[in-house]
Amino acid sequence: MTTIWDPDAIESLRDVANYIKRSFGKKARQNFMLKVYETEELLKRNPDIAPKDPLFEDRVDVYRSIFINNLSRLVYRVDGDVVNIVGFWDCRRDPVAQAKRVK
Repeated sequence: MTTIWDPDAIESLRDVANYIKRSFGKKARQNFMLKVYETEELLKRNPDIAPKDPLFEDRVDVYRSIFINNLSRLVYRVDGDVVNIVGFWDCRRDPVAQAKRVK
């Protein structure tokens, strides 16, 4: 399987990574990005590992979300042999508002 990141998800990931670097240092950012990479690799091997996300029940496609840590999660859908990462969320923000931005 392969992964494709939506541009909005990439932008959100960069924002969070930059915040971590400014607030906690370069090493904390590296550890965070390593966790994101490990999660992405896990999804490639087992795309159905995460539960269906109830925020997307009204959509035709099945969306799932998996936590990176207590404050961040990836939202994705599987299309054939491609894992489409459509959102990278800060869990401290309103989930309904974030779900509306997912295409």
